[in-house]
Amino acid sequence: MRGFEPAAGLLADAVRRAGEGRGFAVARLLTHWPEVVGRDIAMLCRPVRMTHARNAGPAGASVAPGATLVLLTTGPNAPRLEMMLPQIRERVNACYGWNAVSRVTLTQTAPAGFAEGQAVFARPTAPEPPTPGPEALDRARAAAEGIDDPTLAAAVARFATLYLSHRDTIRKARQS
Repeated sequence: MRGFEPAAGLLADAVRRAGEGRGFAVARLLTHWPEVVGRDIAMLCRPVRMTHARNAGPAGASVAPGATLVLLTTGPNAPRLEMMLPQIRERVNACYGWNAVSRVTLTQTAPAGFAEGQAVFARPTAPEPPTPGPEALDRARAAAEGIDDPTLAAAVARFATLYLSHRDTIRKARQS
């Protein structure tokens, strides 16, 4: 009997095998992509394939050692990422601990299909703020009544309205 084991430990072999199928020797590059390149870059792209040169090329030809990392992105983000490729390569090589990647290229279609790749980059939309009820509006106005500065009074009333309507929404959700 092995006892308790972390869930990540149970999946480590499966993730490693899936990554190696696409050329990734280090699964951390796939599983911790935002930490490797930074959240701002990770929102724009994701790694899809790592290719390695099969031979050194024709006699006398100089071929850069190392792999080529292929990143999936969407059309509008490609020019921005093109300027960040040296920085991405540095960060990926820091993850590997040596100069494993010599080139980084961009693609707008993934081997799995463009639809799956495109869904990853869609930013979630912020929910609409709840509409305040009449009781919340009255209490918010009452909270701002004694304030002489009109700008501050408006800010306090707006804050109180948002707070009270949010609190009412949470209470209704708990009751249902």
